[in-house]
Amino acid sequence: MKTYRAANRDRESILLINIAQLLTLRSSQPGPRRGGDLAELGIIEDSAVLCQAGKIVAVGKTREALRDKWYRRNQKTVQEIDCRGMVVLPGFVDSHTHPVFAGPRLVDFEKRAAGASYQEIAAAGGGIRSSIAGVRKAAKRDLSERVLAAFNEMADHGTTTIEAKSGYGLSTASEIKSLEAIRLAAEQWPGTIVPTLLGAHVVPDEFKANPDDYVREVCEKMIPTAARRKLAQFVDVFCDVGAFTSQQSRRVFAAAEQHGLPVRAHMCQLSATELQPFLKFAPASFDHMDHLHSADIAALAESNTIGSLVPGANYFLGHPFPDARKLISAGVAVALATDYNPGSSPTPSMPFILSLACTQMKMSPAEAISAATINGAYALRLADRKGSIEPGKDADLAAFRVTDFREIAYWFAVNHCDFVVWNGELRQT
Repeated sequence: MKTYRAANRDRESILLINIAQLLTLRSSQPGPRRGGDLAELGIIEDSAVLCQAGKIVAVGKTREALRDKWYRRNQKTVQEIDCRGMVVLPGFVDSHTHPVFAGPRLVDFEKRAAGASYQEIAAAGGGIRSSIAGVRKAAKRDLSERVLAAFNEMADHGTTTIEAKSGYGLSTASEIKSLEAIRLAAEQWPGTIVPTLLGAHVVPDEFKANPDDYVREVCEKMIPTAARRKLAQFVDVFCDVGAFTSQQSRRVFAAAEQHGLPVRAHMCQLSATELQPFLKFAPASFDHMDHLHSADIAALAESNTIGSLVPGANYFLGHPFPDARKLISAGVAVALATDYNPGSSPTPSMPFILSLACTQMKMSPAEAISAATINGAYALRLADRKGSIEPGKDADLAAFRVTDFREIAYWFAVNHCDFVVWNGELRQT
């Protein structure tokens, strides 16, 4: 799988020692976490992690690491970090974000505070469509600088892998420009970026009378161009009222499949949509999951598709939260993501999302961490490299100034992330 990361950096050896709690997320079972396994964190106390050349090479107790013969011979070349009194976990994998926009949607925010609904704001010309003009007018370089700033804010809160969508240009030229802006930003960011084409976000005004013509542009122009130029790793579609119908969305999926791009979808945010016809495309994830039929929950639980929950949007829009407990009990593999975007979830903070998951969706802190790390990696099909701390995987770690992992979700509106290691490089936050 091709992902973007900053290249050609010299990576030195890094040894984290005296870690109060190391959450390895290691599992003896293959596949994403489901049911009771979601709460298994693989905790090692008073632990150490050795990273070399961008990879994790050893995990264990601090006393064992300091006695290691290789370490004793090479101690002077190793950057040693004392993590006494800290919790270290895999860097968060934020599997659903929309970072390419020109500015915040403050009018929408004000109208919502006055009582207007999501649908009413969209019908009045706000919502997703209100971001189009800014993206279409903006220079690619300006967009990339904003995207890079968003990536850095996410890293400040412990995120080291990000899925980044286009979706606010809604023309072939502007969607491709948005993906190019993501690539430019990714080249300057040491973490890992997974770019996604979301040309099928909503129908732009110029196609309002003929939405199928816009779907044709997505399928016959945007997707082939993004695939040919290797600008996107996934194709996404917003299938819901006010966006695209089930039939239109399946056309987008079919076009993506034709051009060798895997798919994911915004599903069931505002209304229920039958999921089973989409499962034949083996989507990586269905995201939002606010309104679901029982038969679809059962089908989702039997599939390898991740159900990604984005409670930041529910919080900001004032919508009811997804029934995480029902999904987990049914065996659905759930992930958590920020849904970072200017209209419905303007937050870069995965710890805040963990807090919402615990307080509003009644997930345990352990379940929330699994959903935001290893299951997020499965949602991006990166679990062979990301989401857990074990030898051979990418050296992506986040250290928090707390002594118990439950504090990460307990404290909200405060950032306790001390540093991250991303692809073997240290970054103080």
